[in-house]
Amino acid sequence: MTSLAAGRRPGRAASVGSLAERLLDLGSRSHGAACALLVVLSLACFLPGFSSLQPMDRDEPRFAQASKQMLESGDLVDIRFQGEARHKKPVGIYWAQSAVVAAGEALGVPGARTAIWLYRIPSLLGAVATVLLGYWAALAFLPRRQAFLAAALVGASVMLSAEARLAKTDALLTACAVAAMGGLARAWLTRAAQTRLPTGTVLAFWLAVALGILVKGPMVPMFAGLAALCLSVFARSGAWLRALRPGLGLVLVLVLVAPWFVAITLKSGGAFYGEAVGHDMLGKVGTAQTQHWAPPGTYLLVIFATFWPAAAFAAMAIPFAWANRREDGIAFLIAWVLPSWLVFEAVPTKLPHYVLPLCSALAILAVTAVARGAVHRDRPGARWVALLVPFIPAGLTVGLCIATWRLDGVIPWAGLPLLLAACAVAFLAWRAFVDGFPERALAVAVLAGALLGPAVFGLTQPALAALKVSPRLAALRDALPCPNRKVATLGYREPSLVFLIGTDLAMLDSAEEAAAFLARGGCRLVYVEDRFAKAFAAAEAGAAGAGAPPRQIGRVTGFNINGGKPVGLSAYAVTP
Repeated sequence: MTSLAAGRRPGRAASVGSLAERLLDLGSRSHGAACALLVVLSLACFLPGFSSLQPMDRDEPRFAQASKQMLESGDLVDIRFQGEARHKKPVGIYWAQSAVVAAGEALGVPGARTAIWLYRIPSLLGAVATVLLGYWAALAFLPRRQAFLAAALVGASVMLSAEARLAKTDALLTACAVAAMGGLARAWLTRAAQTRLPTGTVLAFWLAVALGILVKGPMVPMFAGLAALCLSVFARSGAWLRALRPGLGLVLVLVLVAPWFVAITLKSGGAFYGEAVGHDMLGKVGTAQTQHWAPPGTYLLVIFATFWPAAAFAAMAIPFAWANRREDGIAFLIAWVLPSWLVFEAVPTKLPHYVLPLCSALAILAVTAVARGAVHRDRPGARWVALLVPFIPAGLTVGLCIATWRLDGVIPWAGLPLLLAACAVAFLAWRAFVDGFPERALAVAVLAGALLGPAVFGLTQPALAALKVSPRLAALRDALPCPNRKVATLGYREPSLVFLIGTDLAMLDSAEEAAAFLARGGCRLVYVEDRFAKAFAAAEAGAAGAGAPPRQIGRVTGFNINGGKPVGLSAYAVTP
């Protein structure tokens, strides 16, 4: 890699650039060194804030609560959230979370079943696996040095960093998708040699498909299937797919997948398919669910933030990809990204993490274009596009300062130095690009990503107390000086509260129900959202003389992320 001329740009820029180059050199020494460095990078990006981040409504606590109920009931087939069937996704993530929590209990982890960080471990492992499998996939296209850089870009990305900290399906799904596409790439790129694919590659592909189905249904088959279809049309033959030994593979997939699908069919009487396919999947295709509608083209805009810092370089690589679309490697990367991307843009329901399984291909494409000299400062508009690298962390720093001040009246002093350091290193990445060193710019951008994750999640996020409504409500419950506490909530119905309080949390619909709940005696607590406060006071006044009046033991105000609105609740308790 070209180095800066002696004395050209002394000081911090040269020091950071030299550090980035040394890390690249170290990662290119051997596969073992590359994998070790990628694991270190991943953990540095993913672990800060891993346990302090509150359960993030709504999807994360729904998954965690359903996994917790599997442990409580011993039923490893049916998936339930409180008394309702949760037939939206297959069972893979719930099994993984339940296994980790059961292991935590066996090892003596205090409060294991309500420790959200235990439920996040499968996502953490999935995110690390995504980075390592991205390196393996990139080796089909690039030499070791560039493959290491492409995987590091994925590990430093904002979106994967967030998904590693959420007890959901997407990090594991991405790992399965990248593994499948790495196997498919080898089948495609070696078709002319007519050599037999290694058994390990074939098994990796089909195991990834099977596990992907258990985690999130048809998504991995969709990614691989659309790419295979496009490539077969391009080659005017699908014979190359025989290298994957589809007969063996389909049997393996059926052996791994069929038992649970048969069991849930018998258990639910077919209701699982009606909910998962008819409502969840087709509902997202036909209409925008849960207020997540966005117009086509949304992903083209948000990817610059969610796949920071690599997205700007991937955008600059698009002309290179089009000019070289007939090359086997570039054709595969286009087939990996383009058809699935068009599907996601066409579907009304849009969430940023949907395109996460495509990001490894974008990173490989960006590094390929840089290595071949197609992305450089002299391309029209290149310097302006590269400005997105420092712009995103700068905008995030300003936004976090505004958010903490408006929500909690504080400045995130603990995280501010590291946020500013991430901005400075990102600016040095842009400077390296402008100076004519695009590969160095990519490597320095990875260092900026390694600073931004800890700054946001490890140091700034804990200061946002206003977002931690459910944990603060649970603390009021824990302060009650009596056992066998019965708890209910009126108005505030977030899944995070169910996860932290317990499966038996009563969801009330009226102030009269809340007053009656407290009047039953014993040790009872009810949370009343402010919009029900007057009605609750009237209901309590009408019930005067029915027993000891409840006392207000605390009040919690904050900001409900799910609703996007301020929220306030008062806690009323009766004790023996």
